[in-house]
This record gives sequence, structure tokens and C-alpha cells, in this order.
Amino acid sequence: MLKNEKGFTLIEMMIVLLVISVLLMITVPNVTKHNSSINEKGCEAYEKMVQGQVQAYEMEHHQIPTVDDLVAGDYLLNGETECPAGKSILISADGIVTLVDIGE
Repeated sequence: MLKNEKGFTLIEMMIVLLVISVLLMITVPNVTKHNSSINEKGCEAYEKMVQGQVQAYEMEHHQIPTVDDLVAGDYLLNGETECPAGKSILISADGIVTLVDIGE
């Protein structure tokens, strides 16, 4: 005869999978939709960080650096010269940092 075994039935497992599927269907599009704005915020923060590194280099060496100077002097972490959105660093003659698309 059948014993009363503890565990989940097939219906209970299917309900749990349905709930998980619905949650995934709601969250995944929201995350991917905001991905570009997240990258833009990351680029803004990166630009400010590089501007600070340009000022630090200028105080130590009494000249405005190039991107290569910052990389050679270990002012940029791991030699990163691009922000999360793929824009490259451009340092003007007066030390202002801007980010430009690589194709420009």
C-alpha cells in the first residue's frame, strides 16, 4: 500500500516553475532596457575619475599628460582607456578630459 511520503507533487513543482518564469519574464527586459543608461552613468564617472588623474599627474610632473603618459605612469587602472560604453579618452591641450566614440 501507499505510504504517506513527504515531498512535492508534480503540480506543486510546476506552480513553482511558473512563478519563477513569470518573475524572470518581468525582470530580464527591465535590466536590458536600462543597460545603456547604466553604461552612460559609468562613462560619466569614468570621465570624472580620469579628470582627477590628469590633475594629479599635472601636480606631480608640472605638465598636462597625454593618455599614453597616464597609462605609462599607472594613473589608469589596468591601462583602461575606454569607458563601459566603449568611448575613448581625449585630453585637450588645457587638460580637459572628454570621451569620444572610437569612430570619430
